[in-house]
Amino acid sequence: MSFVEFQEAGPSLPPSVFDDKAEFIRVVRRGVPGVVIRDAIHSMGESRELRELFITLLETTSGNLHRYYKRAALSRADSEEVLDTLRMLHHACEVFDDLATTRDWLTCPIPALAGETPLALSDTFQGRKMVMEALRKIEFGEFS
Repeated sequence: MSFVEFQEAGPSLPPSVFDDKAEFIRVVRRGVPGVVIRDAIHSMGESRELRELFITLLETTSGNLHRYYKRAALSRADSEEVLDTLRMLHHACEVFDDLATTRDWLTCPIPALAGETPLALSDTFQGRKMVMEALRKIEFGEFS
């Protein structure tokens, strides 16, 4: 699945939000609609690991995650965490251009990430930065 398909199947965010830093900031300040979380999980194939990641990011429980879906706008801190995570997912979808391959890569231990899975590292800003660096290296053929 390409990101265009990911976007069509899921989150309703401005298309430029992941490439335009000013747009990213505007969306964070407005607050990301909670439904974006549900749509992202759904569009990635109802991944248990992705659901767990959002539970960790939002510091909630599995039973309370659905309450976030109903929020008109997440807090600025939650919006930034969610949007940065979606930016990483967007980039992974672009690099692999296939939903199954993207999901496999996100949930597979990667030697370049100290044997961690990309999703396991994605609960922190620094972890997402490491995942993005690995994706860029794959994109430019530095390693697979």
